[in-house]
Amino acid sequence: MQEATLNIENQILNKMKRAREGTLFFPDNFKSKAGSAALRKALQRLTDNGYIARVTQGIYTIPEKDSLIGIILPGAEAVAKAIAKRDKATIVPTGVYALNKLGLSTQVPLNIVYLTDGAARKIKVGRQTIKFKKTTPKNLLAKGPVSSLVIQALKAIGKNKVSPQEIERINNLLKQEDKLLIKHDMRLAPQWIADILNQSLNS
Repeated sequence: MQEATLNIENQILNKMKRAREGTLFFPDNFKSKAGSAALRKALQRLTDNGYIARVTQGIYTIPEKDSLIGIILPGAEAVAKAIAKRDKATIVPTGVYALNKLGLSTQVPLNIVYLTDGAARKIKVGRQTIKFKKTTPKNLLAKGPVSSLVIQALKAIGKNKVSPQEIERINNLLKQEDKLLIKHDMRLAPQWIADILNQSLNS
């Protein structure tokens, strides 16, 4: 029995070691190795013995190690993307987090909100909380990496509350975006946001 247990742990650890440090794993990644109860116990033992780290409930990694900082665990964004990939879901950052990603706010939110077509849920990652908020398909159809964030950031700021400095920052960011993607995303945005996106095309 003990030999079988060690064999499961070795298989799990060997698979994780073949990936890049910091890669996130779910128990489902090892379902061919053992049943769910045996997997949970093996992952717990590997964690307790310091071979792997638990990032949050049900998500594990072999953490990166820095000579100055020490152990570096993947952050909330990496966790959110890994969950979205596993669930084949689309996610879009919104609110203060969208503002922060665009450099429109220096505030690092403790509560990170993503719009999604997947399951609604909350997950604690370190001091931060990830909230997946179910939304309509239209809110997830934007294609531009920058323009989709801009739409969500402007919604967070609010109509008639966008400063000239924020407009300038947005225009500079949108210069990096494919104009066809901006034109596509304009059609999905409220008119006042579409007007701001249109300004960037002509600036």
